[in-house]
Amino acid sequence: MPAPNPPAAAVREVGLRDGLQSLARTVPTATKREWLRAAHAAGLREIEVGSFVPPKLMPQLADTAELVAFAKTLPGLNVTVLVPNLKGAERAFESGADALLLPLSASHAHSLANLRKAPDDVLREAEAIVARRDELGARCHVEVGISTAFGCTLQGRVEPAEVLRLVRAALDLGADEVGLADTVGYADPAAVASLFGRAFEVAGERLTWAHFHDTRGLGLANVYAAWQAGMRRFDASLAGIGGCPHAPGASGNVATEDVAYLFASMGVVTGLDVPALLALRRQLGQWLDGEPLHGHVWRAGLPKTLRAEAA
Repeated sequence: MPAPNPPAAAVREVGLRDGLQSLARTVPTATKREWLRAAHAAGLREIEVGSFVPPKLMPQLADTAELVAFAKTLPGLNVTVLVPNLKGAERAFESGADALLLPLSASHAHSLANLRKAPDDVLREAEAIVARRDELGARCHVEVGISTAFGCTLQGRVEPAEVLRLVRAALDLGADEVGLADTVGYADPAAVASLFGRAFEVAGERLTWAHFHDTRGLGLANVYAAWQAGMRRFDASLAGIGGCPHAPGASGNVATEDVAYLFASMGVVTGLDVPALLALRRQLGQWLDGEPLHGHVWRAGLPKTLRAEAA
């Protein structure tokens, strides 16, 4: 069980990127701004607002630069974007984003399918991104996310030794931080505890976040296992939207409102207003009418035993 006064946890909302990129529809920019405003009001202080990918490939995220500009007007908000390559990173630097995330798959097959590059080629791209950032003097944190860290629907098993090799290599070439992602929902709590424990030995405090999907119903259990292993920062998506195209039929990310409730129930401070998140989730259901939404707390509501200050 957590200590009487456990350390705080942070949640990064990724629905505007990881969630919306999985949908065929394009949500209007004005609606996304409303989403951002409400998420900030609910206490979220880190939001992944989009991705700098070619608009013809992903028109859902074509307004990312506009969203970065708007998000930067919200007090205290750390604005993150995902980039697939150096060109995307240059657009991120130009936009003024606080941080960029480059996905690096530990699965060779997934890496080729997702970025059309082998993992070591992506490492070279990361090195070029760091060099370009430093050359420009851009104030942008460079994060590398090790995706498919727990397995892959294309390749199957991913060796922990390969994950750890990529963690070490990403840090050696200059990435500021690394995180581990269960992209297709293969993780279980025992595997999470083991891999995060070993990764902390390699990366120390530069291993800063975890990204879980609830594909097989173990998302929150995996969040808790990573928390017990020492992780304090977690990605989540409102209503659990999102997912990987290489895990067809699966539910998406762990739901932001469920993760917020998990920590609130344990007395872990996140700064999140759970009722406000649930209200935003209801609004999202209207914006995304007809799309499958996920999560648990919205069905049953908050228990009477939850302390008011925690909620």
